[in-house]
Amino acid sequence: MLKNFLLVFLGGGFGSLIRYIISKIDFFNAPPIINTIIINVLGSFLIGLILGFALKNENSDSNYILFFTTGFCGGFTTFSAFSEESLKLLTDGSYYMFFSYIFSSVILGIISVYFGYAFFK
Repeated sequence: MLKNFLLVFLGGGFGSLIRYIISKIDFFNAPPIINTIIINVLGSFLIGLILGFALKNENSDSNYILFFTTGFCGGFTTFSAFSEESLKLLTDGSYYMFFSYIFSSVILGIISVYFGYAFFK
């Protein structure tokens, strides 16, 4: 059990660090919500890849799966930032951006998980 805690802890820390680095990149003077979409879509694709690989390779090591899914992807993706940015758009009266942000984040996230999963299918 302690080993599982350490795997999640280390994976989460590494994922959070990578998320922080990506959040500081200025993608063509785009608003910060673009970074959050990129992070969440990448994380969704990655978790799809990992789960697809694990299902295809039944003998895959569960330690790696725990490290990368619960740990890294859990620390890397950022639902709390998505929620905070959505609320800010709503309270600022940016209704078009609010709905666009929510729609694109959710739909692109689901599509990314699917493509990651389908990669190994």
